Amino acid sequence: MENNDVKISKKKPIFPVTPALQKYLRTYQREAKLPIGYNDLMQFNEAFPLMDKFGKDSLWEGPIYAQDLIERLHDGLKEIYANLKASGNLRIVEHKYIDKIEYCTFGNTHPFRIRIVNRLNDVYDYFYIKKADASRIYGLEMEEILSPNQVNYLVDGNTLVEEHIAGIPGDVFTKGQLYTPEFNPTRIAKEFVKFNERCLIMLLGDMRAYNFVVQITPDFDDIQFRIRAIDFDQQFYEGNLKVYLPQFFKENLPYVKMSMEQLTEKTVLQYQQEERSSIVHRVRSERHRLTDLRDVSNKEELTTPENIALLKQGMSDYFKDSNYLRCKTMTDIIELNIKNIIRQVKL
Repeated sequence: MENNDVKISKKKPIFPVTPALQKYLRTYQREAKLPIGYNDLMQFNEAFPLMDKFGKDSLWEGPIYAQDLIERLHDGLKEIYANLKASGNLRIVEHKYIDKIEYCTFGNTHPFRIRIVNRLNDVYDYFYIKKADASRIYGLEMEEILSPNQVNYLVDGNTLVEEHIAGIPGDVFTKGQLYTPEFNPTRIAKEFVKFNERCLIMLLGDMRAYNFVVQITPDFDDIQFRIRAIDFDQQFYEGNLKVYLPQFFKENLPYVKMSMEQLTEKTVLQYQQEERSSIVHRVRSERHRLTDLRDVSNKEELTTPENIALLKQGMSDYFKDSNYLRCKTMTDIIELNIKNIIRQVKL
C-alpha cells in the first residue's frame, strides 16, 4: 500500500433533496416531520469559540440565543431525539434535558452538535443537525446498504438529523493508542485494508483520519477493531480516483505503515476478497433497496461532467477494464464496481 497525499476540491456544493429522493426517503422511513429545523437553530445572535481540553480552538462555537427562543428550541430538540431514537415516543425524553448546542463553521454542512443528558444518572448522548445535502444522504444510504454498519438519520426538507457514531477519532487513535501493547496490530491493519476496499467500491471520498472513527470491542480471546466513516460529504463527487482510497492521505500514513509492517501482499489480497464477499452478501439481501437508490441517484446531478470523465478514466486504468469508459454517471461506476465483484466472487 502506498501513500502520497491527494487534494480534494476546496468547496463542494450542497446538492438539494429532490422530490424523487424525498419519495425514496419516505419509502424507507427516513423522512420525518420535525418540530424545528436547521434554520431555527441558525437564529443565534452571537457565538463564542470553544476550546478543546488542550486549550486549542476546537473549530466549534457556542451559539447564544435569545431567552424567549431557548425553551422552544430545547423542546423541539428533545422531540427530534425521540423521533431519531424511538420513532417519536416522547417517554424516552421525559427525564432528559438539552445540555449544549454547538455550531461548527468547518465543513460543507455547518453542523450543530446537540448534547442531551439524562438528569436521573447524568448519562449523555449526542446527535447532529445539518443542512440536508443530497450527496451526503446518498453516502449514508450506501453505508447502510453496503457496509457492515447501520446508520440512523432523518430528513425534513433542508434539515438532516444524524445519530452520533461512537468511536475514537482516527487521528486521535494514531497518537495515543495505535501501538498499545495489548492491541493486535495485524487486526488493525486488516481492518484498514477492508475499509480502504469498501471506500473505493462505494466511492466514499476524503476518508482522512479525522473523518473516521475506530471502534474497539473486547472479544473472549482478543480485541476486535472496526473503522467506521463518520463524514459522508464527499460521496461520489470528486474525479480523482485517489480521493476514494484512504491509503493515499498523509493523515492515514500511520495506518499504511502498520499495514505494510504486518501484512504481506497475499494477506492484503485475502482481506480485500473477504470484504468483497461481504459486500456481495449485503447486495443480495438489499437488492431491491439498492435498485431503488440507483434509479433515483442516476437521474440527479451530483457532480460535474469533468469529474465523471476523469474518474471513469481513472477507474478504467486502475482496474484495467475499459467498461468503465462507458459509464455516464457516478452511479454507473458504483454499479459496475458491484457487478465486477459479484463476478469475481463467483469465480
